[in-house]
Amino acid sequence: MTDAARDLASFLTVSPSPYHAVAEAVRRLTAAGFVEQPADGPWVEGAGGRYLVRDGTILAWSQPATPGERPLRVFAAHTDSPGFKVKPNPDVGTAGWRQAGVEVYGGALWNSWLDRDLGLAGRLALYDGRVVPVRVDRPLLRIPQLAIHLDRGVNQGLTLDPQRHLLPVWGLGDARDGDLLEFLAGSAGVDPSEVAAHDLFTYDLTPPATLGRDDELLAAPRLDNLASVHAGVGALIAAAERDPGTVPVFVGFDHEEIGSDSATGAAGPLLETVLTRLAGGFDARQPVFARSRCLSVDVTHAAHPNHLDKHDPDHLSVPNRGPSLKVNAIQRYATDAPGAAAWKRACRTAEVPNQVFVSRNTVPCGSTVGPIMATRLGIRTVDVGIPVLSMHSARELCGVHDPALLSRAGVEFLSDPQ
Repeated sequence: MTDAARDLASFLTVSPSPYHAVAEAVRRLTAAGFVEQPADGPWVEGAGGRYLVRDGTILAWSQPATPGERPLRVFAAHTDSPGFKVKPNPDVGTAGWRQAGVEVYGGALWNSWLDRDLGLAGRLALYDGRVVPVRVDRPLLRIPQLAIHLDRGVNQGLTLDPQRHLLPVWGLGDARDGDLLEFLAGSAGVDPSEVAAHDLFTYDLTPPATLGRDDELLAAPRLDNLASVHAGVGALIAAAERDPGTVPVFVGFDHEEIGSDSATGAAGPLLETVLTRLAGGFDARQPVFARSRCLSVDVTHAAHPNHLDKHDPDHLSVPNRGPSLKVNAIQRYATDAPGAAAWKRACRTAEVPNQVFVSRNTVPCGSTVGPIMATRLGIRTVDVGIPVLSMHSARELCGVHDPALLSRAGVEFLSDPQ
């Protein structure tokens, strides 16, 4: 495993929820000398690295002494991943089984979560206003698949009802005992009676690992999109050390997988508020925004060897050949020609190979935070990402060299004053 892939594996392991990913990003930024900009406090004046946390979203930037003099360069990713979120009243079950009530979060590949050992992670909100992180890092839950003897046609087509078939079991007994939250509160060291609400997610406990004859591939959970968060934090730290003549910014948004329409999503006001301040205020921001650029970084589809009919044959993305520029004629990706040129210039400066991804005409593509940022800010935005297989699975696959290549190109994008 390369050093960058090994570091990414460590990042993924300690980041089973958006809140944990933000905490790890804060730890790394703090070690690099960044200081907190409180979300509810006055602006911290003076030059230096800053970070701002709001729930599962983090913003970080290298602040110049005088605002408004430098173009902004933004590296944007998202901290959330598809999976299952625990319902407010979690204790369900039948036939002597205790189960957890969950609902689908984002566009998860449901079948990939079956028969896996799952943990729980997230946060508990207490009546006194405190928010306490929680993580059960051992096999606690399992979504059991029906035996083939009871579903003889399963290999010809699996149909799952998310209300009935995706409830994980977590033990035996009477579901009316209502003790999942009590168990979680105990693991977090808080009084169960003080827990008012929660944000809890299941996560796969299988650790990241390399595979292939030459260990050239990395199998891991949450590559979408913590691989980009990891690269962005590293790129910001490296760019800040250069004092490049730009204002390098990193943002990891929450809620991308469910549409970004939230106070802490890309459609919310948080990034615009901070960038406006960095540009010198609302009245001064237009010329700064006109010289600025955003990089929307989210994983892209690697060419699937068993399903090549789902890909455009002239725009295939392959692991370990560098990040892909993502292009779409109807702006599901925000890339345009000048933005593409800026990205390719960054790759050339960093000596990073790069590819171009375009969806097959008969297969509509997904989207990213890129078009949302471009629409909200009016800043030229480019969409890129490293290729992965099994996107939105409980466990995805990428090349071991691509994380480092993405971060290297990201440093040059954040540092490019042109």
